[in-house]
Formats: sequence, structure tokens, C-alpha cells
Amino acid sequence: MLNFTFKYDSKTGKEWIETSLAGKPLLMTPQLNKGTAFTEQERHEFELLGKLPARVESLESQVKRAYQQFQSYNVKLNKNIYLSSLHDTNHVLFYHLVSEHLAEMLPVIYTPIVGTAVKEYSREYRHPRGLYITYEERDMIEEILDNRSNPEVDLIVVTDGEGILGIGDQGVGGMDIPVAKLMVYTLCGGINPGRTLPILLDVGTNNQALLDDPMYLGWRHERVRGAEYDEFIYKFVTAVNKKFPNIFLHWEDFSRDNARRNLERFRHEICTFNDDMQGTGVVTLAAILAAINATNSTFHDQRIIIFGAGTAGTGIADQIYAAMLRSGLTENEARERFWLLDRPGLLIDDLAELTDSQRPYARARKEVSPWQVANPKQIELLEVVKQVKPTIMIGSSAVAGAFTQAVIKAMAKGVKRPIVLPLSNPPERCEATPEDIITWTQGKALIATGTLFDAVDYHAHNITIAQCNNALVFPGIGLGIIAVNAKHVSDEMLWAACQTLSKVAPISNDPKAPLLPSLDDARDVALEIAFAVAKQAQEQGVAEKISDKALRAAIAKQVWKPHYVPYVRK
Repeated sequence: MLNFTFKYDSKTGKEWIETSLAGKPLLMTPQLNKGTAFTEQERHEFELLGKLPARVESLESQVKRAYQQFQSYNVKLNKNIYLSSLHDTNHVLFYHLVSEHLAEMLPVIYTPIVGTAVKEYSREYRHPRGLYITYEERDMIEEILDNRSNPEVDLIVVTDGEGILGIGDQGVGGMDIPVAKLMVYTLCGGINPGRTLPILLDVGTNNQALLDDPMYLGWRHERVRGAEYDEFIYKFVTAVNKKFPNIFLHWEDFSRDNARRNLERFRHEICTFNDDMQGTGVVTLAAILAAINATNSTFHDQRIIIFGAGTAGTGIADQIYAAMLRSGLTENEARERFWLLDRPGLLIDDLAELTDSQRPYARARKEVSPWQVANPKQIELLEVVKQVKPTIMIGSSAVAGAFTQAVIKAMAKGVKRPIVLPLSNPPERCEATPEDIITWTQGKALIATGTLFDAVDYHAHNITIAQCNNALVFPGIGLGIIAVNAKHVSDEMLWAACQTLSKVAPISNDPKAPLLPSLDDARDVALEIAFAVAKQAQEQGVAEKISDKALRAAIAKQVWKPHYVPYVRK
């Protein structure tokens, strides 16, 4: 652990850092490095004389230079590498720079470019980040946790690298995902980066290209499965719970089965959250609530097709289903409004390969038997659309172009304002482009995508496309949980986050506006979500109850802003 202590005098408002690091070690520590902003006094006191150019710069001057350097790169992966290198060098400068250019830079450090960075991880490796725990080190997890850099940790994001975005098993390259997620927690939620920890659980990889690559940096072994895997995860969670009893543990990009099993197994033992299932479900449901409100309809009027019934797809279904029950529908009425498709086509109750998360949404064979379809054993999307006449269609399949012109036009025939959410990313895996959807529906569709798309010009009207980005949700959830030290993450807390996001949707005030706020508004959205989540936690008794004024103050106190503070030698 690094030897530094943050100090704050509540009476005077002064803050400073005490550290014994000096000279080159201080300049090489990104949590503490100020670069050319070290003052003359600090240069004397911390043995930095002669190690820096003469000029003492302000943070604002450093940001201007860094932005010019960022703009000098034309290739997006190179922009990602530059920002990653800056993050490895100076945390305050990195976060100040990206905060000032959030909409421009977030897609570079997060989706979609992070997917490219993950694939190139072993070849572009430059600097270690976070902690790597291999299966062979399963009896040394506590020792590894003690080797972390940040002394105090409120938030861990962990992955095993098997279910990365739309690109699958990437082994040790998955480390870039927790790193990027934590950046977003800080940029959008104000979580102090000095109190976070990214972790990669290296249980091998089944990606043969990686196993055959001499440059691959991970454990060169097929993935551990079954009881051995579950025991490893149990040891990990037990060690985390012991070392950090107040931790918020965020699971990211696990395989479909492991994601659900891990969450359900530990959600009452530790304060934990799976963004692929719960975060995606919350932000998608918020977009749907906004769209339903804009069309003056209710859940009772909806027929929902979800194309791609993996971790994200079934997680979305679960969130919508729960919201339907809250709206007054019975369990049967709610289930009847879903049609889920995956690799075997429409999920039907007699399919042998149904997972536990898919089975509740499978349709009865007798229901679909009268349908006129090419292959009753594998009913395709277009056939389902023609039969069901969906009002909402969601893509979480990573199958590029799956929402064809025929599919979209068939949907548009049966509904006045179709709600179409092609959520797969990166862009080349999206089920349909907003431009095509708007053209094929004659501008009637309400759209939100999983990746960033430019506005569409249609009949001299500029249509801004909402991005169904989890960055609008999980930072606020995390901020609220940490602010009140919540013991668990409940379904009601997620519902509070969803309602809050849907209420601030631009379309609620303008029928031509997007279904969700812009990422430029992510910080303000996070504060409102944090309050709603923390308030719900208090009402459920999983956090200490305080007044609303005190609660907002507690949230504000947690918000970290990138700025330099004076240093004092220990």
C-alpha cells in the first residue's frame, strides 16, 4: 500500500496530504504526482529540485497541453492509449481533463473503444493496474489484497474476463474493463479514485487465439469450471468481506450463467451489484418508461420482444417484469408480454438448452404450434414480429444488422410509434443503425442505442439519439450506497434509480427530445440517483436513517473533484 494520508480540517476547510514519498518515487505515483504543478516549496521539501522544468504550472495550463496532445492523435485506439498513459502518470490531471471533455472522451476510455483496447491488451501492455488474482493463487487472496496501492477502499469492480461486451472471452485483457468502469464511477459519480480497486480474476481462457499467442500475459490454461470455479469465487468474496467489511462489490462482464449465480449467491452476504444484469436493466427500463409515457400508453398495452437472451437480455426482462408487477399486472399477465429469442430462435418451453434465467420467459409450445413458420424448431425474429406485432423491440444479441428492414417495417405496421432499442455495442455489432430505423419507420420510432450515434437528419429535422448507457445509472447507485454505507443492494433501490432517471428524461418535456439525458448531464443525474437510492436504503433499514438535508450533505461530501492540494512531508 502507498504511504500517504489525506487530511482535512472541518473547521477551516483546509485539506492536504501527508506522505513520506519523495523524489522519483513521488513523480512515479499517479495518485500523488503533480508533475510541473509542484510548488517551489514542495520541490525543495520533496527532493524534486532539478527533476522538473523551471516553470510551476497551474492545473488549468496542464489540461490545455494535455488536450492538445490528445487532439494530435487521429486513431481512436491511440487516443485511448494516450489517456491510459496519462492515467498511469497523474490521476488529478487525467480526471480534470476528461471531466472538461466528457462527451468527447468517455467513448474513448469506455465503450466502445475499450473493447478494442481489451483485445490488444497483451500487445499494448504498459503499466500494471489493480490486482490480478489467478486460480493458482487461490490460497493467497488475502495477501494479494494487502498488496493493493490505495490504503482505504470503498468500491471494487471485478471481472473474470469471460463475457466482455460483444467480444466474449478475453482472458487477462478483461482488466481494462474494471479500470474503465472505475474511471466512469469517478467522472460521472464523483467517487474518489483513491478509494477504488479494479480486480481481474484469472481463471484461464477458452479463447484459443489467446492461448496460442506467445504475447498473451494471462494464465495459459483453459477456464476453470464447475465446483472448482465456485469455490474460487467463494474464497475471493470471503477474503474481500474480511478485508473490507463495508465494501461495494461490482461484478462486470462474467459469463451469462456465472453472472447470475454469483450475484444471487452473494447478494445478501455482501453489498453487491452486477452492472450487466442490473445496471443494463435499470437504464433500459428507464428509457422504456420514458417512451411509454411519451406514447400515452401503459405496461398493459405492451408486447415486448428481446432479441438476445443472455446476461443483459434476461436482466432487462427481469427489470421490466418487476416494474409490470409494480404497475398492477399479475405474474401471468406480465409474463405473457415477453417473447425472448436467442441462438435457438424463440425460447419455447420444450427446448433442452434453456437456462434458469430464460425458462420463466419461454413460451408454451401449444401457443406457437398454430403459427405458420418455416421451421417450428427454430422460429426466427421476423416470424415472431409478424405474429406478435410488438410495441417494444430490444436488441442485446451483438448480431449486427439483426433488425433488418423487413423486421422493422413489419413492426411498424402493427404499432403507431414503435419503441426500438438496439443495445449491442460496439457500433459494428449493433442490431440496426438509428438512421435506418428512422427511415424504415418514416420517423415514427422512439430509439435508444447501446452505443453512441450521431444525430440523424430526417426531413430537415435533427433527431438526437439517446444512448442507453449504463454510465447514467451505476455511478449514482454507487455514490448513494457509499454515502450511507448501505449493507445490501435491493430491487427497490434499483427501482428508485430507474424512476429517477426516467423522470429527468428530456422527452418528458419535449416529444421530439431523446429518451434519456446526455452524458454531459451524467454528474447531475448521478446526484439525483444517489439521493433516491440512499433514501430507499434508509427506508428499508439497510442504512442508518438521517434527514434529507443531512443525506444530501453526506452525498456531497463523497463527491471527489480533481484538484491539487498541498503536500506535507511525513
